Amino acid sequence: MTRGDRRDHLPYYFGLYHWRERGRRIVLGVVTIAAGVLAARRRGRLAGALGAIAALWGVSTAGSAVRALASPPPWVLDREKYEALAAELQISGADRLLDIGCGTGRSLVGLAPAVPASCSVIGLDTFDDRIILGNGGQLAERNARIAGLNAAALRGDAARLPIDGGTVDIVTMCRVLHDLPADAADRALEEAYRVCAPDGHVGVLALPYPHDEDADPATYWRTAVSTAGFDVETVRERDDGYTIVVGAVGNDS
Repeated sequence: MTRGDRRDHLPYYFGLYHWRERGRRIVLGVVTIAAGVLAARRRGRLAGALGAIAALWGVSTAGSAVRALASPPPWVLDREKYEALAAELQISGADRLLDIGCGTGRSLVGLAPAVPASCSVIGLDTFDDRIILGNGGQLAERNARIAGLNAAALRGDAARLPIDGGTVDIVTMCRVLHDLPADAADRALEEAYRVCAPDGHVGVLALPYPHDEDADPATYWRTAVSTAGFDVETVRERDDGYTIVVGAVGNDS
């Protein structure tokens, strides 16, 4: 029995990405608008023209920053990509699932409908709110709970997992490997292999940004999973650019 698929209009909040940089651009744009308006009110064509140009620049700068701040929208899940990953994994029989790089809980919410009620779920992340406003374990747990998933947040490094070896049935890594340096991404996959049970699986949902810019993304991520020790069972290139790779712990492990 799996948890019911809660509707995505429920009050999820997944945070604002790159909020400091974009927030500074918004402030700069607003200040420039105000300065431009004041300059435009002065007598003289030149002052008026310069003021109008400054105000228009401020509107453009602030507007683009606002649009970027809301992309992706902090309440939108985009569930389909997680459903595609779950469809390739054997989650229904899992007793323990580890989601590496869970962030504010998007991946936990996306995977929730496929997770059996008896499964113990851990969401691991560094929970660094310098990139995502509100990024913290409590928010990840809250979003998962709204989706019907009882997940425990764990602060930790993907390259040095604070989890015993051979104890996890399913490891998921959604949109995280490209954010790590190449050597850290490789260690994270090796750590995923270490913590997997003898019949465990890893599921990777990767953006099309391999560390080698000239590499084919699907080939790159497949090789990375294989090099970590997994037997690659599935590679799927999606129309949105994401690659799904599923690997299994070999019988000789």
